[in-house]
Amino acid sequence: MRIAVTGSIATDHLMVFPGRFTDQLIAEQLDKVSLSFLADSLEIRRGGVAANIAVGLGRLGLGPVLAGAVGGDFADYRAWLHDNGVDTELVHVSESLHTARFVCTTDADQNQIATFYAGAMAEAKEITLAATARRVGGLDLVVVAPNDPEAMRHHTDECRRLGIDFAADPSQQLARLDGQETRRLVDGARFLFTNAYEAALLQKQSGWSEEGVLERVGTWITTLGPDGVVIARAGRPALRIPAVPTTDPVDPTGVGDAFRAGFLAGTAWDWSYERAAQLGCALATTVLESVGTQEYKLSVPDLLHRIGATYGPEAVREIEPRLTAVPA
Repeated sequence: MRIAVTGSIATDHLMVFPGRFTDQLIAEQLDKVSLSFLADSLEIRRGGVAANIAVGLGRLGLGPVLAGAVGGDFADYRAWLHDNGVDTELVHVSESLHTARFVCTTDADQNQIATFYAGAMAEAKEITLAATARRVGGLDLVVVAPNDPEAMRHHTDECRRLGIDFAADPSQQLARLDGQETRRLVDGARFLFTNAYEAALLQKQSGWSEEGVLERVGTWITTLGPDGVVIARAGRPALRIPAVPTTDPVDPTGVGDAFRAGFLAGTAWDWSYERAAQLGCALATTVLESVGTQEYKLSVPDLLHRIGATYGPEAVREIEPRLTAVPA
């Protein structure tokens, strides 16, 4: 199964505030917010939703194609992606704009306040998938992750024209899409990824009920943080997968992207959705325990231990043969 991942490629500036954001908010002054948080640490890391998902797929041996727009400062990042098994031939390099920046502060309760500068991402709409599909012998799935909204529309429409399955992952871009745009990005998706908040926002933006969404997508996967994942399909009972627990959460940035990589890898290997989600949850917790979205070490024994401790020996027996074949 050949997967292309379209979306943001960015540099993350990650800071930690030792207090709680909510302690600084005054109910009577929410119309005039002016806050400054003194951070204890700063980490500058490679990131971007599409790149994060692609790195996870690359480390699992899937050889994904990454499609996104970057600035002239991308050379070192490109080398890193190649080393992690990612095809970057479809990455567009802007002649004038910087690579996107994600600036995020996390508090003691793992709440986050973030700002995203799009930069070169504005040129992602110039990327087309058809030539790459021919080069790699066809694409089986295209992930349409958060990106320049016009690029997201372009990639979704191109998938429909080419007859390629797509996964809709509108994520934080939902806040700036109107109803028609939201429906256009979701309708006909093989997979739809949201978190709990985005699920509610998606229904509000689209005007569709939960049942209405399920009538228009193959499978709707909703991540619930420490409460795990819900996988819903029309006419079937929802499948609930508990999260892999941790006693050492460090940084939630990129956790959802890691889940998507694990889930999509399991799907590519023809696993059941239950097993695919279990791998996704194990990889998500691995990322939660490290700073940065791509800095984690993928250890097959560790993943199998987490899966066995949470889901039992039968899950390990079914998952282990494929994971042990992953290149070290």
